[in-house]
Amino acid sequence: MGKRTRGERAGLTRTRVLDAALALVDREGVGALTMRRLGAELDVEAMTLYHYVPNKDALLDGLVERLFAQALPFPGEGTDAGTDAGADADAGADAGAGSADWRALLRTYAVALRQALLRHPGVLPIAASRPAVTPATLDAVEHGLTALTASGFPLGAAVHALNTLSLFVVSHTAAEAAQIARADSPGSPAWLAELDAARYPLLTEAARSGAGVDDAERFDFAVNALVNGFGAVLD
Repeated sequence: MGKRTRGERAGLTRTRVLDAALALVDREGVGALTMRRLGAELDVEAMTLYHYVPNKDALLDGLVERLFAQALPFPGEGTDAGTDAGADADAGADAGAGSADWRALLRTYAVALRQALLRHPGVLPIAASRPAVTPATLDAVEHGLTALTASGFPLGAAVHALNTLSLFVVSHTAAEAAQIARADSPGSPAWLAELDAARYPLLTEAARSGAGVDDAERFDFAVNALVNGFGAVLD
C-alpha cells in the first residue's frame, strides 16, 4: 500500500475541504476565502488543498455544488445532500424518484434551494454569478431534465423551466438577505408604513397590515405561478 498524502493523513476529503470553505464564507464572507486561509482552517499547508481543488475557480465552483446539492431533489451520481440539508431536500429525493408529479418536484427544489441559500447567504454572490459546472451538479440537472421530458416537456422548455426557476430563487433570496440586513431601510415595510397615507393609501395599508409583505408568502406565490405557467407547455 502506498504512502498516504499529507491531506489524507489530516483526514481531508474534497467534501470536507468544500464544507470548511462554506463555513468560512458563512462567518466572514467570500472576500476572506483564500487557499492560505482555508489551509489554516484545516490545519494544513495551502499547497495540500490543490490535491482536492486545483485552483480558486474550482473551489468556488465546488461551493456552488455544495449549495445546490442541499436542494436538488433529482438523484444524481456523486450528489451528496450534505449533513445540514433540511427535510424539504430529503422529501425532494423521494419526489425525484419518478416523473409522475413534476410540479411537486419543481416546488420542492425551489423551496429547498431558498432554504439552503438563506442558511449560507455569504455564498449568494457566488451562486448568482457562477454557473453550475461540476459533474455532481450536472448529473443532478441531467436527471431533472429527464424527469421533465418524461412528463412531456420538449427539451428546450425543460431547460428553460429549470433555469428560470433557479434564477428566480437566487434573485429572490438575494433580495431577502439584503432586506434582512437592513430591516428599517428605505423600501422596507417599516419605512413604507410611515409614508403619507393620504397620498399612498394602499401602500401604507399593506405595510401596516402586513398584506403582501411576507417574504415566504411572496416566494410561494411566485413559485406556484411559475410552475403553473410551465404547465401551459403541456396543454
